[in-house]
Amino acid sequence: MREETEAIPKAKKLIEASLRQQKKLQNLSSVVPSYVPDRVTKTTDDATKCLNLEPIVEDSFVSLKLEEPAPKEKKGRVSPPLFYISSDELNSVPPYMKQRITLEKVNAAINDMATYAEATSQLLTAPRKKLKENLVERAMELRDIAATETVKGKHFFLETDIRGPSLKLDNTGKAILTLLRHLGRISETRIGHHRVILLLRPH
Repeated sequence: MREETEAIPKAKKLIEASLRQQKKLQNLSSVVPSYVPDRVTKTTDDATKCLNLEPIVEDSFVSLKLEEPAPKEKKGRVSPPLFYISSDELNSVPPYMKQRITLEKVNAAINDMATYAEATSQLLTAPRKKLKENLVERAMELRDIAATETVKGKHFFLETDIRGPSLKLDNTGKAILTLLRHLGRISETRIGHHRVILLLRPH
């Protein structure tokens, strides 16, 4: 009887944790569009391969074990946001801006941009001794950009990083960037001779 009485508070805590987790998942499901590109799960892997850095393992879900709280993510090492657009948002865009751009193309481009921003983030946080010699100068340049008031604390990449596979600096790619600026997913700024693209949370 005593053991059962002592177990009740633990059971209540476990139920509360489960409900919180369920609420988080419901909130996530409400903002994720019906179309999600296949490459989403490979964003971090692609960026890691691009830079030849050691991959950083990150847990997607919070553990429900009361004895082992989920480890806190390292400061400054948060994955870039993937705020896909919905069909309603795309339909709200003026026809002259939308042209023949499809929902799939736009969301695939958002996935590419997250990959570029992830590569930038890894260069910013990687210890200098782990960087290849040809990447040190670029990393220092990116750190200077990241320290500016406009960019500080935001995920970003440079226009020169745009190399596909879905987003390219062709007419379609430029139209997609214009559309994403209109929808509040990105903003652009110029720092030195670089055009910097910032990823934004939609309002």
